Amino acid sequence: MQRMKVALVHDFLLKLGGAERVLEVFASMYPDAPIFTLLYDEEKCESVFPKERVQTSFLQKLPGFVRSRQRYLFPLMPRAIESFDFSEYDLILSSSNAYAHGILTPSHSLHISYCHSPMRYAWDYTHEYMDEQNVGAVKSYVASKLIHGVRYWDQIAADRADVYIANSDHVRKRIKKYYRQDADVIYPPVRTSKFRASDSNEDYFLIVSALTPFKKIDRAVQLFNKIQKRLVVIGGGNQEEYLKAMAGPTVDILGRKDDATVREYLSNCRAYVMPAEEDFGIAPVEAMACGKPVLAYGAGGVLETVIPGKTGELFYDPSLASMEDALGRLIVNEPDYNPNVIRRHALQFSEKKFQEHMQSFIQEKVSQSGLFLV
Repeated sequence: MQRMKVALVHDFLLKLGGAERVLEVFASMYPDAPIFTLLYDEEKCESVFPKERVQTSFLQKLPGFVRSRQRYLFPLMPRAIESFDFSEYDLILSSSNAYAHGILTPSHSLHISYCHSPMRYAWDYTHEYMDEQNVGAVKSYVASKLIHGVRYWDQIAADRADVYIANSDHVRKRIKKYYRQDADVIYPPVRTSKFRASDSNEDYFLIVSALTPFKKIDRAVQLFNKIQKRLVVIGGGNQEEYLKAMAGPTVDILGRKDDATVREYLSNCRAYVMPAEEDFGIAPVEAMACGKPVLAYGAGGVLETVIPGKTGELFYDPSLASMEDALGRLIVNEPDYNPNVIRRHALQFSEKKFQEHMQSFIQEKVSQSGLFLV
């Protein structure tokens, strides 16, 4: 029997985040499969994705100062993702939150796309994205035209994957709305094995996040300034200095920290705080793997991971008053939260569960396609 050839595709390998964890599991499942990506940062990603295994697009040949300004390259991304040749591959697994689902594949192949989200700045985040760019009228007009072109391409490219997997039911609904495609849900892998339940704390609340406007960290900083309780924020981004400037004496903005430090803070926090909507939200599940309750904005993927009154509390109105009310409920219920119960709930999102679900799903789809999985 001929061995099936597998290829992996990922939008960008420029950092190691939640989407890259999905790709990492794919890479372990298919150790001989090459990884195709638009851009690759060897310094940040080589430890997990060795350069010998990575194949990049023509964008990688651009000067470094150009590659680092990705927002100016997005009109070229569709052409770049379409430039990859998959004619020799039977199974292609793409990990996509922007372009990877839009690859061109041969008729004999099966393309399964794991979708973290339809590209937000082309669809439901367009207006906020334009406001964040803070550019003049002329540049704003040009950018809106370019985004319109990418949105048109994305709508066409949505038909190219043979099968979609969504990382949450929330994303499944967005795939249906914007792509008009059905999708199965397989939750992304969380490294629950790296955490242990802890029933002690050092009397601080914790956020681990990119510090960008979309994450609404300023909402939490304002609340903890007001109530004078301790909040620790770990992460980096273009709002770091802004948040440091607005932080009161009880709020610490620590910047980026390594994984070991993050684990220590998660183990010792009083509760985890997520003030914005997320497509899934890995950090809250990591906190629950430590037995810690979660305070979160009740929208998006967190509705599928946090059980109010059992593993945390949700607030449903994006206001300080609503968030403060939910925090009050969490504090009142704090003695009743059982760290072991919270951790057991988190284990259903483990890497092991993800790999088992993916292997079963791929086997089923390969069998239906007539390919032979060897």
